[in-house]
Amino acid sequence: MKNFVVKTIANAGALAVAVWLLDKITLTGDSTGKKIGTLLLVALIFGVVNFIVKPLVQLLSLPLLILTLGLFTLIVNALMLLLTSWLADKVDLSFHVEGFWTAVLGGLIISIVSWALNMILPDGD
Repeated sequence: MKNFVVKTIANAGALAVAVWLLDKITLTGDSTGKKIGTLLLVALIFGVVNFIVKPLVQLLSLPLLILTLGLFTLIVNALMLLLTSWLADKVDLSFHVEGFWTAVLGGLIISIVSWALNMILPDGD
């Protein structure tokens, strides 16, 4: 359970950095507390999407992953971010990613920051 909480916090931090760096990834809210709550909920959605959907997409795109020596992973990460944005919209959360190339860059930023935060944060169960 502790590992799940740590990964969710790392995802929220990585999403916050992507929102801060990219103008076309937006997170709106009335107050800072509401923005943090929205960010945590979006991080939960992002974690579920990465846990359930991403392995299936990677399995189906295995030939492309091999052919591009893993670079197709950037496209898969972008698709997961776009799916998270779509799901957040469906549950009325104020998080939006505008455009595919923004999602590619956002996915790259989120991957790097999430990796760094997971190295820093403790992850024991």
